[in-house]
Amino acid sequence: MAEPLAATARPIRVGASACLLGSHVRYDGGHKRERFLTEILAPYFEFVPVCPEVESGLPVPRPTLRLVGEQGAPRIVFGESGEDYTPQLEAWARGKLAALERLELCGFVLKSDSPSCGMERVKVYGERGLPSSKGRGRFAAALMAHFPLLPVEEEGRLNDAKLRETFVESVFAYWRWRNLLEEGPSLARLVEFHRIHKYVLLAHSPEHHAALGRLIAAGKRLGRAELVERYGVGLMAAMRENASRRRHFNVLQQLSGYFRDELDTASRDELRQTLHDYRAGLVPLLVPLTLIRHHVRVRDVAYLCDQVYLEPHPKELMLRNHV
Repeated sequence: MAEPLAATARPIRVGASACLLGSHVRYDGGHKRERFLTEILAPYFEFVPVCPEVESGLPVPRPTLRLVGEQGAPRIVFGESGEDYTPQLEAWARGKLAALERLELCGFVLKSDSPSCGMERVKVYGERGLPSSKGRGRFAAALMAHFPLLPVEEEGRLNDAKLRETFVESVFAYWRWRNLLEEGPSLARLVEFHRIHKYVLLAHSPEHHAALGRLIAAGKRLGRAELVERYGVGLMAAMRENASRRRHFNVLQQLSGYFRDELDTASRDELRQTLHDYRAGLVPLLVPLTLIRHHVRVRDVAYLCDQVYLEPHPKELMLRNHV
């Protein structure tokens, strides 16, 4: 069975707002330590703490900041004095993003509602002082523009089981993609990468899987750089789509087709009932997957043994116990 950590010793570096990792960098001297990051994910990810406000020169404690102006390009100012902090933060962010580039991040977790780190729905105050929750923190906006393929999520949204599984699966997919880039993405390697990610892509987005297949088929007519760039964009666009129960069920049925006819009647009935229990929401994804992995292993189904879908991230994270 494919092992998500076996390909290379390259660390899986994930950036995170420093307060989420327990650093006392909040405006009031506190933190917002997130257990899912510091206890559940920490054994698998090398976290890179970032605090835009402190690292750009502000003290702890400090006056609060807020976004003011147009929603598309608000300024970040001190809430009481109205002093504009945008130039200083932007100057720091340019250097920080260049430094993060060298670390080859595979994901980033941002602090929600923050005028510097909030990914979405951050309050932006208009000319009359009325807030609209449609903004994005200044650093978050710069980060996502600089790293358009990078999986990015807020800590609050990670409480949703589906969004949590999507984010972590995307981080591992991006890590494997970076490994391929370092090895040298020949057409043959890209074909193999696409093959072992077939069912991951089908679960997230059949449309993207088909488009990526057509792209590879045209690979010999495209320049290597263009092919690799377009595949990376399509891969991460697919991974951003949440894998639905219906698409998981379709994938499970396709997987079972490789060995279903070899099963005795009782085993075939058990498999069919387990898949339908999953479709009905009676059991989590882990249940039919465990049964399918068992049959793949016992029958040594070569095409499926290295399919990433069967174990896209460490089972110890237990993410598929809840989707």
